[in-house]
Amino acid sequence: MDLPSLAVILQAALSPNPDERKAAEQSLNQFQYAPQHLVRLLQIIVDNNCDMGVRQVASIHFKNFVAKNWSPDSDAQQHILQSDKDLVRDHILMFVTQVPPLLRAQLGECLKTIIHSDYPEQWPRLLDWVKHNLQDQQVYGALFVLRILSRKYEFKSDEERTPVYRIVEETFPHLLNIFNRLVQIVNPSLEIADLIKLICKIFWSSIYLEIPKLLFDQNIFNAWMVLFLNVLERPVPSEGQPVDPELRKSWGWWKVKKWTVHILNRLYTRFGDLKLQNPETKAFAQMFQKHYAGKILECHLNLLNVIRAGGYLPDRVINLILQYLSNSISRNSMYALLQPRLDVLLFEIVFPLMCFNNNDQKLWEEDPHEYVRKGYDIIEDLYSPRTASMDFVSELVRKRGKENLHKFIQFIVEIFRRYGEASAEYKPYRQKDGALLAIGALCDKLKQTEPYKSELERMLVQHVFPEFNSPVGHLRAKAAWVAGQYAHISFSDQDNFRKALQCVVSRMQDPELPVRVDSVFALRSFIEACKDLNEIRPILPQLLDEFFKLMNEVENEDLVFTLETIVDKFGEEMAPYALGLCQNLAAAFWRCMNSAEADDEADDPGALAAVGCLRAISTILESVSRLPHLFVQVEPTLLPIMRRMLTTDGQEVFEEVLEIVSYMTFFSPSISLDMWSLWPVMMEALADWAIDFFPNILVPLDNYISRGTAHFLTCKDPDYQQSLWNMVSSIMADKNMEDTDIVPAPKLIEVVFQNCRGQVDHWVEPYLRITVERLNRTEKTYLKCLFMQLIADALYYNAALTLSMLQKLGVASEIFHLWFHLLQQVKKSGVRANFKREHEKKVCCLGLISLLALPADQLPGEALGRVFRATLDLLVAYKDQVAEAAKEEEAEDDDDMDGFQTDDDDEDGNSFYKEMGVDADDGDEADAITLRKLAEQAKSFRPTDDSDDDSDDDYSDDEELQSPIDEVDPFIFFVDTIKVLQSADPLRFESLSQTLEFNYQALANGVAQHAEQRRVEIEKEKLEKSSAAATAS
Repeated sequence: MDLPSLAVILQAALSPNPDERKAAEQSLNQFQYAPQHLVRLLQIIVDNNCDMGVRQVASIHFKNFVAKNWSPDSDAQQHILQSDKDLVRDHILMFVTQVPPLLRAQLGECLKTIIHSDYPEQWPRLLDWVKHNLQDQQVYGALFVLRILSRKYEFKSDEERTPVYRIVEETFPHLLNIFNRLVQIVNPSLEIADLIKLICKIFWSSIYLEIPKLLFDQNIFNAWMVLFLNVLERPVPSEGQPVDPELRKSWGWWKVKKWTVHILNRLYTRFGDLKLQNPETKAFAQMFQKHYAGKILECHLNLLNVIRAGGYLPDRVINLILQYLSNSISRNSMYALLQPRLDVLLFEIVFPLMCFNNNDQKLWEEDPHEYVRKGYDIIEDLYSPRTASMDFVSELVRKRGKENLHKFIQFIVEIFRRYGEASAEYKPYRQKDGALLAIGALCDKLKQTEPYKSELERMLVQHVFPEFNSPVGHLRAKAAWVAGQYAHISFSDQDNFRKALQCVVSRMQDPELPVRVDSVFALRSFIEACKDLNEIRPILPQLLDEFFKLMNEVENEDLVFTLETIVDKFGEEMAPYALGLCQNLAAAFWRCMNSAEADDEADDPGALAAVGCLRAISTILESVSRLPHLFVQVEPTLLPIMRRMLTTDGQEVFEEVLEIVSYMTFFSPSISLDMWSLWPVMMEALADWAIDFFPNILVPLDNYISRGTAHFLTCKDPDYQQSLWNMVSSIMADKNMEDTDIVPAPKLIEVVFQNCRGQVDHWVEPYLRITVERLNRTEKTYLKCLFMQLIADALYYNAALTLSMLQKLGVASEIFHLWFHLLQQVKKSGVRANFKREHEKKVCCLGLISLLALPADQLPGEALGRVFRATLDLLVAYKDQVAEAAKEEEAEDDDDMDGFQTDDDDEDGNSFYKEMGVDADDGDEADAITLRKLAEQAKSFRPTDDSDDDSDDDYSDDEELQSPIDEVDPFIFFVDTIKVLQSADPLRFESLSQTLEFNYQALANGVAQHAEQRRVEIEKEKLEKSSAAATAS
């Protein structure tokens, strides 16, 4: 397509007529892969004679096309000719600074994509171009490109960072010369600020992770520091500053000041701290500390004096300076410099920043929703002078409390006194607000330090409680917040706790929105601290009512935390409110999602609150899990959320939605057809994009098969058995998937074999075939063991069928050889290396026992003996582990000792072996269980080693999962199987008995005795259950 035709189509894309716009977009899509298309778009973008609207459309289309197609995935088709790429690279550098800022932003994004993809391999001449233009008239263009180039390596470390060394060596001498010239210009223009800002950003990216070797040269580093200190000390030009506060903080010269402070902070905190340095960088840290740290501190204090005198500093600059000062408190040499000016800093600069101000008042009155959002936004805290002031005071009393805590508290007490004595019209309301903020910020310190610790309750009664009725809204809000901070103290008079709680509850109906929000957050602390729920129980309906009124007004994740705390505390008592809660939360969820979609930001408060709503719904479902009828009631409310959010629309909340689906499919009396309709949706997600969530999807799929077995087996539209096979076989056959990624697949086959016994014979062969095929490629020991468990499940399902299928596949002897090898494998300590969990041992026991029932023609005498011995060994290990777990549980119940034993508790640790007349080895597994659990606890405090094949930490413990084999006692199953063998083929049984060694004969007798004991225990348990059920009814 020629240039004029392309311009016409781009013009049509601006048409107010939707049909014309659509036709233009279709034409652009149709020709986008044509040779020279990208080059022609660039020609239109840089053509000053072309309409600006057309150039803008061209720049957006150009940017999107480059982002998508410049560096496609390795297996994707290349859509841009190499010759076109060369032309774009050659010309974009020339034009990026010549086009207007609107278009420059788009071309800058393109440059970023191209540089990240091509430098240095495909674009080796780029650095030469930058160097040449730094010495020419194109300084701005060179700095603009160098900024993008240096940013590529900002967060890179080790080998990936190598190219940055050459960039610094080649360009920093020129940057230093340019910086030097710019700083000396008298009455500099705003364009000069833009150039200095770019130099600062380049420097920042280059030193973010490590100091380049060039800067270890003290002369070179000093030359840079002289310039940075010059910029820091020099007042910004008075002319040209915008009046509007938003425009003012973004003004070029204030941006320069911000980046300078940013750089000096980074140098100080990352490279100037001797404790953090290795020998190579220690000398640099010493040099920085000696020559620059104190000078920077002095400049920062002088800058803060500007606001003391009523001048202006941007919030971000104040925040960064206070961060620098906070980091100086713990360093003796720096604190010595700070000390002479500390009182002025603390009482005349820092404390006033903590007080309610004119901007707060304006926002409170004009946009209370925005006031609330800013107050609870973590990102806002990064820029807030108030947060930095609170951090400074906290750090000061934590690190230098002896000298400063008392005088600061005296200062606060004096404010309280003056406030109390003044008449209403003269009360220093804003100072009282700051004082309360300070008391709240120092909560942890004051709760631990006498004499303040003993005075906290009196302080609350005298100085906080009265403000719940203040005529000033922000003081009512601050009173609620401070009360929440101190809700957990030990009240000597419980009436004071009740009064605080009543005050907080009453403020949930305050006319001012921020007061209501702060009260709900404070309520959470009181509910957590409440020892007698009767304080709250009578007002629970009112609390929930106020809570949901507020949720209708505000989207905030922290609000939902309070609800979760209420539900968690009251448990099943929430049953009467469960439906209403779920309905309100569902409505709030849809509102949050709509606002998040409108804002199109993942970290939008609406998106975070949406996640909170779903988490709260899960908490409610968990709290009423023993009341199945409630799940029927809430299903119609939750079904639309589940149905929609299991698609790509719900990627941000997928995990939370799957948890709800899991609860609904597990605790409902039965799984409804509506719930079954979610199965295909989850399968589609799994096939398309949700493979990372496979472990989460496993849980509801297990529930469908185990709790809706009849429907799973009989329904043909959709055919759930076929659907499961399609998914499992596809995943297990995928050679690109790692061993750890496919773990849920064999677990699902296990679920089918265990729940559908005798009803899925036609699936045994295909499932065994893909298991054997995947086993041949498996490297992780854990997965090999899981496949062996699956084969054990198949044997328990139908031993004759499974064995014949393994023989048909020609792998029977190979499989059993591997299985016995894994069963016998031990660690150096003598502890069993594999099948370490109860469930794993039990599955293997049932599979092996099922083999014993086979006739002689299927299981010859030698094989019978080997299986028999392996079964006995495993039954002993299983019995010991169950006994050990029971003992630990009993110990926890008795004295909350977490299963630790005293020396006297385990005199007879090998009792089962002794009962059977066998001496146990020192390395017996049962004795090592507690040690292993302790080791795992210790492991949880440090990063796990992914290369450790034997690590249990990578996999969830299945002991809590329910399955049909829970009802099968392996000892009774073993004895009953042997009895059948004995009566069906006495000669074979006699032959087996005669070939058994003495210790195995003793083990067999012991197992037989234990089986009879288990029969008695099971009968007793059944009688107790039926008796309890009869009493309950």
